[in-house]
Parts: sequence; C-alpha cells; structure tokens
Amino acid sequence: MDDFFTRKTCTRCGGSLEAGRIMSMFNTDCICIKCKEEETRRPDYKEAQEAERAAIAQGNRNFEGIGLKSL
Repeated sequence: MDDFFTRKTCTRCGGSLEAGRIMSMFNTDCICIKCKEEETRRPDYKEAQEAERAAIAQGNRNFEGIGLKSL
C-alpha cells in the first residue's frame, strides 16, 4: 500500500511533512515543500513537467517520472 498520506518524513531530506507534502515531479518520492521549491529550480524541471503532461494526455495517470538525475 502507498504510504504517501501516512508518511511523517520527507523521502528526500528526512524533514517533517507537517507543513505539507507533494509528490516529486521526477519520481514518486513524497517530498516536503522545501524540497519541492528546490526541485523547481533544477534546470531539468521543465523537461519533467512536459514528460508528465504528455503521459497524462496519453491516459497514463500513474506516470513514475523521468527519474532524478544528479546535477
């Protein structure tokens, strides 16, 4: 079972999810708002957004992302 709504800590940084949670644009990590803000500044963020939009347009509502590559 998916633990997205029951997790207490961010998959990426280990910080608290009390202030909010969101799924990463790059993979299925459950991340905190701070990590999401950092993620949006990555140079490949637009690529990840476009890939997700294309997957959804094709009916894939379980897109796992393009993967989080090291910068």
